[in-house]
Amino acid sequence: MSKTVTGQQVIRVFEEWAPKTLAMEGDNVGLQVGTLNRPVRKIMVTLDVLENVIDEAIEKQVNLIIAHHPFLYKSLSQIDTNQEKGRIIKKLIQHDITVYAAHTNLDLANGGVNDMLIEALGLESDGAVMELGNEPLFKLVVFVPESHEEQVRNALGENGAGHIGNYSHCTFQTPGIGTFKPMEGTNPYIGSQGELEKVKEVRMETIVPKSKLSIVLKAMEKAHPYEEVAYDLYPVELKGQSYGLGRVATLKNPATLKQFAEHVKKALDVPSLRVVGDLNKEIKKVGVIGGNGNKYIHKVKRSGCDVLITGDLYFHTAHDALGIGLNVIDPGHHVEKVMKRGVKDYLDKKCLEQGLEVEIIISEANTEPFTFI
Repeated sequence: MSKTVTGQQVIRVFEEWAPKTLAMEGDNVGLQVGTLNRPVRKIMVTLDVLENVIDEAIEKQVNLIIAHHPFLYKSLSQIDTNQEKGRIIKKLIQHDITVYAAHTNLDLANGGVNDMLIEALGLESDGAVMELGNEPLFKLVVFVPESHEEQVRNALGENGAGHIGNYSHCTFQTPGIGTFKPMEGTNPYIGSQGELEKVKEVRMETIVPKSKLSIVLKAMEKAHPYEEVAYDLYPVELKGQSYGLGRVATLKNPATLKQFAEHVKKALDVPSLRVVGDLNKEIKKVGVIGGNGNKYIHKVKRSGCDVLITGDLYFHTAHDALGIGLNVIDPGHHVEKVMKRGVKDYLDKKCLEQGLEVEIIISEANTEPFTFI
């Protein structure tokens, strides 16, 4: 019989990759409708939450929807079930479907939407257009009996602690003697109630990124034999993994703007796109900002890019881009659909590793609002 999995368990795994703390100010990410405290068996990944997506979820008996674009981005003053948003909320509640959104946190995350777009274009990222910060790191110190040293070390390493550069399972051990006296009501692994016990222990130190703290501590406590685990946790000044806006890539073989635009059109599977700039201009360095990147053209130019790939380009922003000598390729906002496969692949892998028996599917409903003729 399969174990019950809650939405919260799945989202906890997801947020190891794209924590809500990465979301840009004012972005409404996280739980949108429903509850994450109920069992889930089938999860559907979608770019947008529209009524046809909800109808698909109902038909396929989905319990949880993970979307990129927040369904509730602006506050509602009323819920009118004669209007689309009201009908969607009614259907979600009637069919016990929960909606969760990961928007700019998934854009900024390493391996997130912008990296997915770079990969779809067949390029390798050289980093962010603009660095925004680094993930906080914590030093974890835990005291372990010698008999369980390897077991605890493996549990920490396998759940994301002790990763430094391309090395994993990085720890430091110092031997010593631990003392404790089990009191009334305890069930000690070693020793007897009322008697002082001395045990050969190891002081084990490692580093943990903030986004993985919860799962690392849970794994540590599960692997540790003691009823009460003694450990210390404190922040350190070291910089964790960086995160930032957009991505930059360098073409191995420079191309003209026209040639590269044709490549973008084919790679991102769009029927047409808009191009700003001299079609004969040579392109060497590319900036990618998924979604709407209008306000970042100057940052992209300062990063040394010859062209920006982004969606929803405004008329006057196009003029401004021409003025600063930045070419722009606009394949539309909907190319962010690459996140559907990326999120499914991540969750399939991580849920399998953690024994979470859920089915992840990709929404097949069309949410592209434009028809190209």
